[in-house]
Amino acid sequence: MAPIPVFEPDGLLPSGDYEVSFEELRESILVLGPGDTAHYPSWDRTWRLHLVDNLEILTHQLWQVGIREIYADGSFAEDKDHPNDIDGYFVCDLLQLSSGELTRQLNLIDPFKVWTWEPASRKPYRGYPKKQLPMWHRYRIELYPHIPGMGIGCGILDRYGNELEFPSAFRQSRRDGKSRGIVKIKYGGQP
Repeated sequence: MAPIPVFEPDGLLPSGDYEVSFEELRESILVLGPGDTAHYPSWDRTWRLHLVDNLEILTHQLWQVGIREIYADGSFAEDKDHPNDIDGYFVCDLLQLSSGELTRQLNLIDPFKVWTWEPASRKPYRGYPKKQLPMWHRYRIELYPHIPGMGIGCGILDRYGNELEFPSAFRQSRRDGKSRGIVKIKYGGQP
C-alpha cells in the first residue's frame, strides 16, 4: 500500500495522518498526480516538486532547532492541479516560542530571515486577497507553531463557528468542513 493513498471522489485525501519521508512524498500522488490524464490534464508536477523542495528546506531548519513533528496540508494535499502553496504546522514548546528563542534560532539558519508570524510582517501579493508572511513570499510555504494543550485557536472556524486549533483545522476541508488526511513529515535528521 502506498504511504499516501489515492484521492477520494471529492478530491480530498482519505481521513488520517500519512507519515512519509521527503523521498516518499516526491514519489506520491501529491507530486506525481492521480495518473488519470483525462481528468487531470494540467497536473503541475514541476510546481508541486518545487513546493516539496521548499518544504524540505524549512523542515530541515526546524529539525536543526529540535522540532520533530511537522505536518503539511492545504490545497497541496488535494487534487488541485496547481496549488498556491503548502500550509502546515509544527509542534513546539511554549517557552521556546514565547521567549522569541525559536524565531531567533530559525532566522540564524535561514538566509532570508523568513521566520515570523507577526501580523505586521505580512505583505500583499498581487491577485491575493490576504497579506502573506515572509516565508510564503520566499518559499510559498506557511508553517505555523502549535503548542499542544494550550487551547490556542488558529483563526479557522468549524461549521458551527468555533475556532479550531491547528491539528483540527488542518484535518478538515475549508470548502465544506469534511474530514481529510494530512501529511506528517517523517523525521530524517540527526538526533
